[in-house]
Amino acid sequence: MKIICVGMNYLAHTREITPIIGHTSSTVDTEGEEPVLFTKGDTPLRTGFPFFIPDFANRFDYEAEVVVRISRVGKYIAERFAHRYYKEVTIGIDFTARDLQQKLVAKGLPWTLAKTFDGSAALGDWMDKDALEYDLQELPFRLDIDNRTVQEGNTRDMIFSIDRLVSYASRFFMLKTGDMIFTGTPAGVGPVHIGQHLTGYLGEHRLLDLDIK
Repeated sequence: MKIICVGMNYLAHTREITPIIGHTSSTVDTEGEEPVLFTKGDTPLRTGFPFFIPDFANRFDYEAEVVVRISRVGKYIAERFAHRYYKEVTIGIDFTARDLQQKLVAKGLPWTLAKTFDGSAALGDWMDKDALEYDLQELPFRLDIDNRTVQEGNTRDMIFSIDRLVSYASRFFMLKTGDMIFTGTPAGVGPVHIGQHLTGYLGEHRLLDLDIK
């Protein structure tokens, strides 16, 4: 099982995060650019399980994202056929050790330690994409902390669509049944703290519950 993640897929978040991590390379908001991909570890948290804040960094940020699960093996998938390769969708959280990421970026090093530590991917309950009241390319989602909305997004604001991401990722990775693609986070990321409760929604479907310990 692979967890493939997409960075900077919402323009507002790209503008938000650039000064935070000190990233100085060009953004991906221009036509003709390609998605930014990275991978996570294979130990995702399931809904109902807590996220224990590690001790190797001082700030851990939530990044809520729409996640799709691959349902069949594929390689070099044409974008027009990409929708055939996933059936289920959920909301997930890409936890990021932000201060560690800042240090790594400043040294020109990969983000691996800040992004792929155990439990850094949290997943809600899966649902059939055909059961959504919205087209998957017009899907609203949000993250609440202690019943207050902290992040809202809509897949129509993606720089690269879900089908484009599936197709692009398949150029580099053999996509297998059970693999997951985190499709990017909108603006509004921020730190989590012990004692908080996170809930994630696709439309009005509450799919994720997570305590911070």
